[in-house]
Amino acid sequence: MRVIGLTGGIGSGKSSITALFEARGVHAVDADTVAREVVEPGQPALDRIAEHFGRDILDGRGALDRAALRQIVFEQPAEREWLEQLLHPIIRQELMRQLWLSEDAAPPADYEAGYVLLVSPLLLETDQNQLVDRVIVIDVPVDVQIERTMARDANDRDQVERIIAAQMDRQERLDRADFVIDNSGALDEAESQVVRIHQQLSEA
Repeated sequence: MRVIGLTGGIGSGKSSITALFEARGVHAVDADTVAREVVEPGQPALDRIAEHFGRDILDGRGALDRAALRQIVFEQPAEREWLEQLLHPIIRQELMRQLWLSEDAAPPADYEAGYVLLVSPLLLETDQNQLVDRVIVIDVPVDVQIERTMARDANDRDQVERIIAAQMDRQERLDRADFVIDNSGALDEAESQVVRIHQQLSEA
């Protein structure tokens, strides 16, 4: 099964573009969703995190307090490294299962798209890019990223700019793309680009 990576900076519109591919019968796996699933209550990874950081890292329902964990790993690089070493292999294994790349996960018999999507904001920054055959980059100008993210998450401008600065440089991301979707305009403009890319990938 061919895997096509879909990535873009914060505020680029990954969710809306993914929905356009899914509307055409493409199976998509979101790395952010998988990263949340593997630390849900009852999962072994959450138990390991609680053992390492203490039970205070859990909220009243026994779920991971993401804000508290984020603050710890942001301030202590060694703790971030420990967390990444724990979670990255688990996330990768689950991604492979949901992408039908593992031996125990065959695609449905009626699946005809010819490829699946791995949607990940960190596709090019991590070894997740080793799972994909081609890379689609969703591109928007930085000022559009800032405006959309501020409106969506109620973050102030300085915080959004720090997030963008911590991500891969826009030009470097574009240089590594096999396909580029300009998502700075109306959704129907992006949809026409999705249709073209989908046709190319389906016929390849």
